[in-house]
Amino acid sequence: MDIDIGIGKSGRRAWGFDDIAIVPSRRTRDPDDIDISWEIDAFTFGLPLLAAAMDSAVSPATAVAVGRLGGLAVLNLEGLWTRYADPTPQLEEIAALPTAAATGRMQEIYAAPVQPDLIGRRIQEMKEGGIVTAASLTPQRVRDYAAITVEAGLDLLVIQGTVVSAEHVSTRTQPLNLKEFIAAFELPVIVGGCASYSTALHLMRTGAVGILVGVGPGAACTTRGVLGVGVPQATAIADAAGARIRYLDEAGRYVHVIADGGMRTGGDIAKAIACGADAVMLGSPLASAAEAPGRGFHWGMATFNPVLPRGARVQVGNLGTLEEILLGPARENDGRCNLFGALRVAMATTGYADVKEFQKAEVMVAPALQTEGKALQRHQGIGMG
Repeated sequence: MDIDIGIGKSGRRAWGFDDIAIVPSRRTRDPDDIDISWEIDAFTFGLPLLAAAMDSAVSPATAVAVGRLGGLAVLNLEGLWTRYADPTPQLEEIAALPTAAATGRMQEIYAAPVQPDLIGRRIQEMKEGGIVTAASLTPQRVRDYAAITVEAGLDLLVIQGTVVSAEHVSTRTQPLNLKEFIAAFELPVIVGGCASYSTALHLMRTGAVGILVGVGPGAACTTRGVLGVGVPQATAIADAAGARIRYLDEAGRYVHVIADGGMRTGGDIAKAIACGADAVMLGSPLASAAEAPGRGFHWGMATFNPVLPRGARVQVGNLGTLEEILLGPARENDGRCNLFGALRVAMATTGYADVKEFQKAEVMVAPALQTEGKALQRHQGIGMG
C-alpha cells in the first residue's frame, strides 16, 4: 500500500534488516544437519558467499583464502591490483591517511591507468591457488578488457556498478548492450546492482546467471546521501526474489539473487536469505580480517570517483582471521564473527534444512527487535548495544 508523501506524490513503505525478524517455525533442527552450500552455473560452493570486489577486502591472496574456506571472491579488475604491479605502498599510504585528506589523495592514487597485462597476471595468481576465479568490471570497461579475462581463464565475470540497467540510454557514447554481450560472451556473467522488481526482471532477461541486489547499503557507501538513491535491503531483496519467480515462470530459467551490502552480522545474512537471497556479497566484514589488504580500513569502488565520490574510507579494525570471521570460533557476542555458523544456527533454530527452504521462512516487521529488553546492553555498550 502506498503512503501519501504529499498531494502529488506517494510511495511504498520499504524495510531494512533492522526492521524485520525471522519467525521460528513448528520444528527445529540439529545445526550439523543444515546444508548452506550454494550452486551457480557449473560451480558449487560450501558457503553462499561472494567477497565484494573492493580493494580493501579482496586481493589475489585473500581471494585464494576465501575460496579455500568455501566462498567465492571477486577481484576488482579496475582497482589497485591492476593499476600497480605492487600496490603495497599505495595500500599502506591509504591506511595512514588522515581522514580529512583521504578522499582527495585516493582520487590521485586511483588516477593511475589500468594496465591490461596486470589483468591476466592477477587472474593467473588466483588460478594458481586452485580456486574458482571471479572478477569484476564496470559496464563502461567491459568491452575493453573482457577478452583478456577469457584468455586468462577466468571462471565468472561480474559486471558491476552503483546501478546497472538493461537499457542504458546515451546520446554521447555507444552503450553496452548487456543482452547481446552476455549472449556472445564465453563465461557466465553476474550483473548488478539493482534495487527494484522491474530492474531485477530486466537484468534477468539479459541472460545473466545472477544479479546483485543493493544500492547504497554498504558500510563505506555514500550513494544514498550524495544521490538520494537507494532502497532498504529487505525490501529490495524481496522484490528481486519476486522478479526471480516471474522470470522462472516466463523463461524456465533460475537466476540467482545475491544480496550485496548492508550486512554486518550473521543475523543480517540470515535475514537476507529469508527475504529471498540465494547468496550474499560481503565487503566490510571481510575487510576487518587480519589478512585483508585494507589494513583495518575499508572503501568502495566509488570512493575515488574523480568527479563525484560516493564512498568514504571507514575504519573497520581487525576482528580476527578470515576463518574466524566466516566460520569461527567467535570470541565476542556481537554477531560479527562466525557469520556462517550463525546462518547455520538460524536455519536450525527456525527449522529449515537448506537455503532454498530458508527463503520461504516467515518474516515479520518488528520495529522493537533491536531494542526490546536490551536497555542494559545499550547502556553498557556491549552485545546488541
